[in-house]
Amino acid sequence: MNKSHQLTSRFNEVILNGTFIANTNFRHQLAGTDWQLATTPVGSLNSIAQLAQHIHYYINGINQVFSGGSLDIKDKFSFDFPVLTSQQQWDEFLNRFWSDAEVFSGFVEQLTDEKLNEFFTDEKYGTYERNIDAMIEHCYYHLGQIVIIKKMLHQV
Repeated sequence: MNKSHQLTSRFNEVILNGTFIANTNFRHQLAGTDWQLATTPVGSLNSIAQLAQHIHYYINGINQVFSGGSLDIKDKFSFDFPVLTSQQQWDEFLNRFWSDAEVFSGFVEQLTDEKLNEFFTDEKYGTYERNIDAMIEHCYYHLGQIVIIKKMLHQV
């Protein structure tokens, strides 16, 4: 199995369909979660919806680079989203999330080992491989938060 296939498999596992590392994934945690639960605040924590939108923001930003565009994402904007006010908006967001994750996965699958070792837009960001690994780790970090928040909300 080459590097791009391994990275693709790991990304798909955390977002779309895996259980090896966390025994769950974003799709499993979010599908079937209604918008009211997803947007319910727990103290000063980000809501489930905010965390999912945050991860989607980075997936989209990296997809833009993979498509030949510039790197426009900024940490300071990574939680700036309109409030979701209906199940329809939540469902539409989830459909975009899954679709954009599949696009991301497709881009990663096509990367050669040479491309994975190239700098990602700028030397200061490290290589493509490092950024994809960081994306996967970032996803697991927030997936863990979502699992905990869901448990907290179900105990209320």
